[in-house]
Amino acid sequence: MQSYNIPKLKLGLIAVSRDCFIRSLSERRRAAIVAAAAERSLDLCEIKVTVENERDAQKAVAQAREAGCNALVVFLGNFGPETPETLICQQFAGPCMYVAAAEESGQDLVDGRGDAYCGMLNCSYNLGLRRLKAFIPEYPVGTASDIAGMILEFCPIARVLLGLAQLKIISFGPRPQDFFACNAPIKGLYDLGVEIEENSELDLLVAYRRHAQDQRIPGVVEDMRQELGDGNTYPDLLERMAQFELTLLDWAEEHRGARQYVCFADKCWPAFPEEFGFEPCYVNSRLASRGIPVACEVDIFGALSEYIGACVTEDAVTLLDINNSVPADLFLENIAPRYPQYQQSDTFMGFHCGNTPLCKLTKSTECNLKLGKINYQIIQHRLLEPEGSEPNFTRGTLEGDLQAGPITFFRLQTTPDTRLQAYVAEGEVLPVGTRSFGGIGIFAIREMGRFYRHVLIGKRYPHHGAVAFGHVGKALFEVFKLLGVSDIAYNQPKDVLYPQENPFR
Repeated sequence: MQSYNIPKLKLGLIAVSRDCFIRSLSERRRAAIVAAAAERSLDLCEIKVTVENERDAQKAVAQAREAGCNALVVFLGNFGPETPETLICQQFAGPCMYVAAAEESGQDLVDGRGDAYCGMLNCSYNLGLRRLKAFIPEYPVGTASDIAGMILEFCPIARVLLGLAQLKIISFGPRPQDFFACNAPIKGLYDLGVEIEENSELDLLVAYRRHAQDQRIPGVVEDMRQELGDGNTYPDLLERMAQFELTLLDWAEEHRGARQYVCFADKCWPAFPEEFGFEPCYVNSRLASRGIPVACEVDIFGALSEYIGACVTEDAVTLLDINNSVPADLFLENIAPRYPQYQQSDTFMGFHCGNTPLCKLTKSTECNLKLGKINYQIIQHRLLEPEGSEPNFTRGTLEGDLQAGPITFFRLQTTPDTRLQAYVAEGEVLPVGTRSFGGIGIFAIREMGRFYRHVLIGKRYPHHGAVAFGHVGKALFEVFKLLGVSDIAYNQPKDVLYPQENPFR
């Protein structure tokens, strides 16, 4: 996914050296990291200033800024000077990672011994004294090849931090009645450095009507036709939906203000379809496929979570209801024989009306999988249109079964008393037909039943979860740590009890 709404990284590498150690050792090891990174197609800007004192730190940071670096790797090629090396993080004011050199050979432990293993302890202590947040890998000491791998793990984390520092969430309308679970005290957003602009549905409607004769509409309609192919079941809707897409994109450009990146949280029912003449789901899916998530039901923290996932994966994401259980007959017939590692309680259906991008819906009809197409919202049709009538303004959802493969289900949320908490659970979407409607898939997450009870219910999470299409739990966990989230839950193994779990099974 190429998107102007996701930060592009330019990483700088700064080596530090304690003045009583051999400086060339740190510089030689720095060059080796650049070479190892290049072998992994990772472009590092090698900052030639080696930091031994505070003035060096200033010069190195200045050189990194002049080179256009927006994130830094600080490398302890030897023991390292704890004050100057931590001042780099303070003065750079962008994502920083700290790593240290391992010794290369048992034949070179006099002049070739750098003691960075020890120096990393001092570095961490000094970062804490200064209340500086920096990424330190799980095991931050390694060879040039090891450290190149650590830098690759840092990249998605740095993208998120850069994105949130320049993010504005734009919302339209209050939450629908009985959806108070999607609470969004804005203090939590400000604590994260995220901006928020809240608008009414009427503001959006006025802007939409002003786009009625927009000359760009035919071009967007044609793009929608090409994307949908055989799924273009209601071609008469495309012009209206194209008009809405342009409305949102123009709003983003006109209202981003001092921020570089945007995402949306929109009220999509009950008034929306009748006044606009369609359901907004397909348009929402198209923006999400371009790195501009649009959360349903004014779920502001859902939009935030989606944006984090988009930054981590550089790929389309979605927001789904943790919706319904998998019936026993469907499980026994289609899942148990093929996936004996899962119990029925490990599975559930993730659903939304139709906001999942087409690129994340299945391309296969095997196992009764349902291909993506424009449809109508069955529940809203029952509620808003005359009984027995043909669907009219409740059309516009993008329905289909989700593509099979690895996923990460996650959410960053504030509690009503503005305390940040998060959860992360890795699993997969199974290639099994759902036999249902909407954008929907059968998810399998180990120990999901216990996770559902003791995290999702136990910690009062809302019904929406963000979905990243890949196993990215490690990166998300580190992101939430760096954001200062103290309560990060995950699906614990069978032999590890949750704090409130009854041990008398």
